[in-house]
Amino acid sequence: MRIALAQVDPTIGDLHANTALIVEAIRRARTEHADLVVFPELTIPGYPPKDLLLREGFVAQCMARAQEIAAACTDITAVVGLPRAATDDDPRPNGRGRGVFNSLAVCRDGVIESWYDKRLLPTYDVFDEDRYFDSGSATVVIDVAERRVGLTICEDLWRAQDVNIRHAYPTDPVADLAAQHCDLVVNPSASPFFLGKPARHRALLADAARRCGAPVAHVNQIGGQDELIFAGNSCVSSAQGELIACAKGFESDLLLFDLDASPIAPPDTPDELQLFRALTLGVRDYCGKCRFQSAVIGLSGGIDSAIVAVIAAAAIGGENILGVSMPSRYSSQGSRDDAADLAERLGLKYLTVAIEDMHLAVETAVWPHFQGLAPDETEENVQSRLRGLTLMAFSNKHGSLLLTTGNKSEMAVGYCTLYGDMAGGLAVLSDVPKTWVYRLCRWINDHHAACGFAQPPIPESTISKPPSAELKPDQKDTDSLPPYEILDEIIARYVELEQSASRIIEETGFDPAIVQRFTTMIDRNEYKRKQAPIGLKVTSKAFGFGRRFPIVQNYNPNPHDSTPQPTQP
Repeated sequence: MRIALAQVDPTIGDLHANTALIVEAIRRARTEHADLVVFPELTIPGYPPKDLLLREGFVAQCMARAQEIAAACTDITAVVGLPRAATDDDPRPNGRGRGVFNSLAVCRDGVIESWYDKRLLPTYDVFDEDRYFDSGSATVVIDVAERRVGLTICEDLWRAQDVNIRHAYPTDPVADLAAQHCDLVVNPSASPFFLGKPARHRALLADAARRCGAPVAHVNQIGGQDELIFAGNSCVSSAQGELIACAKGFESDLLLFDLDASPIAPPDTPDELQLFRALTLGVRDYCGKCRFQSAVIGLSGGIDSAIVAVIAAAAIGGENILGVSMPSRYSSQGSRDDAADLAERLGLKYLTVAIEDMHLAVETAVWPHFQGLAPDETEENVQSRLRGLTLMAFSNKHGSLLLTTGNKSEMAVGYCTLYGDMAGGLAVLSDVPKTWVYRLCRWINDHHAACGFAQPPIPESTISKPPSAELKPDQKDTDSLPPYEILDEIIARYVELEQSASRIIEETGFDPAIVQRFTTMIDRNEYKRKQAPIGLKVTSKAFGFGRRFPIVQNYNPNPHDSTPQPTQP
């Protein structure tokens, strides 16, 4: 039996293009003499379709497209994901339900022969499937080339074991399939990437295969969809839990394999390369699917804008990027030189717009009204907002996407300016901690050829100099923040692992005052993050729609302290 896993990159809601993509993959699989071709979860609408599922006619149009796809299935069986409208024959809990299933259509001989409905609906982190779908209740096994093929969809196999979350389900679809004596189990998925997830998936896939006593084939979506990045990495485990086939990561692929294939070594892809390719894919697909042909970036000469420019150049080409230097009275000559050097290395369009005159105009108009008030962040933030105004002008005039440069460490504690450096359409680094920014920059320079660059793209002085916002004389990040190694550990534990401040203090030995201060700052700055552009998710818990904390809240984790905690600075 020969199987094809079609690792495709659909665009959410583009039913015509997605259908053409599917039909072409079916044609290729047939040409390669595959008996079965399997597509990712909800391929026809793209994942996640979110509230498009609530639009009148949307589900019906998806089902009509499935009929078109079925008509293309001659001499091959295709398993395709789409939303299915419930019928009178479907069980409805308590006589109620959402009326839609997350389903697989089994297409063969020109018709949809049968359906499988997803049984476990993830409703945590970035997943909200219980909002849209009813749960399936039946185990489904189909016959292909005289072999028994069991069907699952994504969470049916993973059961929340691939994420850092406390979640349990009352049923286990894999255990149910184990009793069916299948020759193969397929798992169409749309599972977003984060660092470390591909290895977790391979381990869980191997465990499921051993439990079923049959090979398990996982086909995952590829591409960027808003803040989510789908890495592909489709793979197949033998009944003994050995990897026997693996698709490419971060690009479309048609993976062909036979059930009796020999074991292969798992891919050895460094985390830095995975992160670089994930961010590049996220930017490329966001630009392409939103029809942006160019981007604009503020180049400060600092490390964050440098890595964003590198990623953007890899994604859409340096010739399609405008880098704008906006020096102020506090900008060092070294930073100005680094910005120009970076632009030359990457082949960016580059210009300088000094903000000194604008800064003086604001001082003249506004400062007299602040007489008697001590200088504070107000004076610093004006500079950042003038830069945001300038960059948005270029974005509007040229129809370019403004890429913001703030990293996760800054976003976590509010070390960023609303309507200033936070202005833009896509936050490339908002889920990348500062320590990872440095790690990634060094790795890219050391492996520039593997990243598609003829020379190290980032000036060494950009990496080696102390980080600074350069909004006042001799400013350093360490004036306001602890070393990033400490801050990023606090953020990872508090945000991603949801540990309490007391546990962080106990397990790390960090200064209790620092831990208390910066966990409080994370909570207080939720209002800023709610107004930030969407950011690409690359860790297990990003600031975005998968983390839903209220802005107005006075929860105090110390039950012995009745002092209300402020929600905004």
